Amino acid sequence: MPDGSGDRTVQELLSSCTCQNLRQATRVVTQHYEQAMEPIGLKITQLPVLAAAAAKGPVPMSRLAETLVMDRTTLTRNLQPLERAGLVEVASGDDRRARLVSATPKGLDALEAALPLWKQAQSGMVEALGRFKWGVLMENLRLTVDATRK
Repeated sequence: MPDGSGDRTVQELLSSCTCQNLRQATRVVTQHYEQAMEPIGLKITQLPVLAAAAAKGPVPMSRLAETLVMDRTTLTRNLQPLERAGLVEVASGDDRRARLVSATPKGLDALEAALPLWKQAQSGMVEALGRFKWGVLMENLRLTVDATRK
């Protein structure tokens, strides 16, 4: 990189790469929510899986993965600790190839305990950003997901 062009490209990558900036923001935001969930031992990455299983279950794993914008392999990895803890159940569907996910009574109790902690963390995010900027962020994130899924 004697001509300096590589240095400029590296700096551009670090400062303006969409993926890098989203991952950086995600790490910090995840830490914020993880601290809130600590008292009940639930990870923030597990909460939406549990919530979706409770709201939609029993739901085919493929539909759950689509709802959460997650590939099936990642969903399976996220379901395993929830299943071991007895918070969700994964059972065969009618055609035996389909796997159905549902929240267990213990999972519903965990979700009930998690929601006030999540609300507190969520309020902290909205307060830190301000309601208007938070709303703009939510809209831009939805647009980003939609644009990159096409």
